[in-house]
Amino acid sequence: MKSSEFPSGKSVALLLDPDKATGKSLDSLLEVACEAKADYIFTGGSLTFRSIDVLIDYVKQRCSIPVVLFPGNLLQLTGKADIILLLSLISGRNPDLLIGNHVIAAPFLSGLREKLVPTGYILINCGNKTSVEYISQTEAIPSDKPDIVVATALAGEMLGLRMIYLEAGSGALMHVPSEIIKEVRENISLPLAVGGGIRNSENARDIFRAGADMLVIGNGCEKNPQLLRDVCLVRDSLR
Repeated sequence: MKSSEFPSGKSVALLLDPDKATGKSLDSLLEVACEAKADYIFTGGSLTFRSIDVLIDYVKQRCSIPVVLFPGNLLQLTGKADIILLLSLISGRNPDLLIGNHVIAAPFLSGLREKLVPTGYILINCGNKTSVEYISQTEAIPSDKPDIVVATALAGEMLGLRMIYLEAGSGALMHVPSEIIKEVRENISLPLAVGGGIRNSENARDIFRAGADMLVIGNGCEKNPQLLRDVCLVRDSLR
């Protein structure tokens, strides 16, 4: 698919961590993803011990859902994905995650420009310190500071990014507050993705109705594959 077509309408993405998505549990998740007609499969993680290429190859052998690279670090770069999120961690002030790593990655990515989606990645503190916050050495924006979140998203749009991703983080105690999503939606025209802390269909409905274009779910599906079906049903009801 073309990066210009991503994302398409209200959509649901299943996030697979190369270290956790293995064996029968991976097969079960892919089966559910195909049955529920998930729109995308994201691959990546804050810290991975297994090859992301192996996971992408495995997914592509078993389903036709577009694979999106959601790289946690430079070691996860690959051309095997259909879409590559070029992430800028704009909520933090770590120069490596704002431009440093991008400079290092540029020669590799120069031949894959048609797959790239420059994305403003914004961490929201939703109750606890997450892996991505620790690994990135950045501080998440407090969930009671919507004005900072909105200003950060606006800055990303003005810089020419093509998508904003609000992230509560893997294992977050709650999802990104609907009030924040609503305010960001009212102030930007870019596609808006939201991930982390989504545990049930009510969460999904609240997030979609607040203005999210895409929901990204990972940990919750690993523990309860039915969650993916439920979230896709909510998506279908709102399309």
